[in-house]
Amino acid sequence: MAAHTENEITVNAPLDLVWDMTNDLEHWPQLFSEYASVEVLERKGRKTTFRLTMHPDENGTVWSWVSEREPVPETRTVTARRVETGPFDFMEIFWSYHEVPGGTRMRWVQDFAMKPEAPVDDAGMTARINANSAVQLELIRDKIEQRAREQVPVPN
Repeated sequence: MAAHTENEITVNAPLDLVWDMTNDLEHWPQLFSEYASVEVLERKGRKTTFRLTMHPDENGTVWSWVSEREPVPETRTVTARRVETGPFDFMEIFWSYHEVPGGTRMRWVQDFAMKPEAPVDDAGMTARINANSAVQLELIRDKIEQRAREQVPVPN
């Protein structure tokens, strides 16, 4: 059985800035609070294969995995998937960006299934992803909005 999550936020910043900051993989550790490091393994065309390593969890476990990510600037969408699936049977991710009144709406969609031996089931992981996505989206929004404010010239 597969699980599905959808989370979104509106960022009070131009689409180009939101796109650029959230697709700059090397700077994800400064954008997301959960990632300790990103190691780019390969770039081929638009597709990037990279290793994400998280900060230690409450038990001291450091989680790390390899993913592929392919941004499509023309449609302002990104598709991604875990190559090293770990506890997931599969994990597919879709990000989309749209200009809206008040800024840019960024939407994250994740489709996945947990392996039977995983420490949590689909419902448990859905709850974790939804809770963590809300935290990360708000953090990312705040950082991008701060950058947008810094880029606006102040009238004399």
